[in-house]
Amino acid sequence: MPFQASAVFAAALALAACAAPRAPCLSGQWMDLTHAFSKRTIYWPTAESFRLEPVFEGMTVQGFHYTANRFSAAEHGGTHMDAPIHFAEAGATVDRIALDQLIGPAVVVDVSSRALADPNYLIRIDDLAAWEKVHGPIPAKAIVLLRTGYERFWPDPVKYLGTAERGEGAVAKLHFPGLAAEAAQWLVTERRIRAVGLDTASIDYGQSTRFESHRVFAQHRIPIFENLAGLGALPATGAMLLALPMKIAGGSGAPLRAVAWVPGRQAGCRGFPATGR
Repeated sequence: MPFQASAVFAAALALAACAAPRAPCLSGQWMDLTHAFSKRTIYWPTAESFRLEPVFEGMTVQGFHYTANRFSAAEHGGTHMDAPIHFAEAGATVDRIALDQLIGPAVVVDVSSRALADPNYLIRIDDLAAWEKVHGPIPAKAIVLLRTGYERFWPDPVKYLGTAERGEGAVAKLHFPGLAAEAAQWLVTERRIRAVGLDTASIDYGQSTRFESHRVFAQHRIPIFENLAGLGALPATGAMLLALPMKIAGGSGAPLRAVAWVPGRQAGCRGFPATGR
């Protein structure tokens, strides 16, 4: 592995506090879980879309090439993070979230077969329990990633959101899967997770009007990662997630660069355990 990657990897292990009686696997690969930001990036119907505007491109009078742009966008859109303050008055802003909540062992709960058959599918405790029957209990301090399969529709807003319309009137036409509030509560109280993410536009399903899962996680200081990509390439257990947002002072959310380290399959390479309870 190149020096730079190994250095980042070692830092990630330290920040995640993944103490283990064995040496971690140093062979594997980085997986990008981030949709690129462009004019096609999907945003909430009421949010400002991403704009990239040229400032200068070409040769300067001094004879060298120079390119610079400016960008603007809403906090919540594309691959991004919701900070707790988004739905909790006393919640942390983006710049106040500790790094060890953004870096850690990931588990991937795949409900895509059911979610793709029902655009209003709610991931429930039964889905999480079914995953645990196969893989064992979700460890404390894990980052739980919910795969609905909706990444395949990106960036088609009709298939991904349920509508391509913009404005307040479009919100009632949103249809995509999300996490049921009772399952959100179970994850924070029974499994004590450090963060949660999924491959749809919101942790609450499209038809939600009360955003109860958002509120549960916000009240328990849990960051949420939305519009993730590439979850199908991750193993159910064993990957290490790094989800680093733009550090916006006072931000309720921010664009996110999410990547995962997936260990190799050589003998003795079993992935990364979460910290204990």
